[in-house]
Amino acid sequence: MNLPTTLTVVRIFLVPFLVVLLIATPRYPAVAVAIFLLAVFTDWLDGHLARRRRQVTTLGTLLDPIADKLLIAAALISLVEVDRVQAWIVVLLVGRDIAVTGLRGIAAAQGIVIAASDWGKAKMGAEVVAVTLLILSLRGGALRGWPLQAGTVILWGATAIAVLSGVDYFRKFWRRVDLGG
Repeated sequence: MNLPTTLTVVRIFLVPFLVVLLIATPRYPAVAVAIFLLAVFTDWLDGHLARRRRQVTTLGTLLDPIADKLLIAAALISLVEVDRVQAWIVVLLVGRDIAVTGLRGIAAAQGIVIAASDWGKAKMGAEVVAVTLLILSLRGGALRGWPLQAGTVILWGATAIAVLSGVDYFRKFWRRVDLGG
């Protein structure tokens, strides 16, 4: 297993630690943010190294989006549990990710690649900022108010982007894939 794929696996293994810190011990938001941002950094780094070293593998290509979705979904679901995010938003975001992954899989089975769009990248970026702020809002005192408000607003923005990017993926899918009908 090469270094980029190893980093993807590390990201997957960080997820349970993040969940435990958010749900079982929410008194340590700084540690949870550090783990979350480390996992996000491995996402950037594994892609960068894979392209730079020409180490793009089938395993890495399959695991990377799974690791990304697992990280964001686990963080958001945990934030529902600690009453920082409304469940319907998480259902919409996770549902969109599952639907897009399914569409991309169907397209790939026909030899068609539906690449990640700028909308999808913007959604992921907004989710990372929102989750970071929402985790920080677990801290008491003055640091609770503004991160919660800002994180919530940014997550609403991510949700709007998710809907737009989901529509964009469905549009690309219907134009390019033969459904045999």
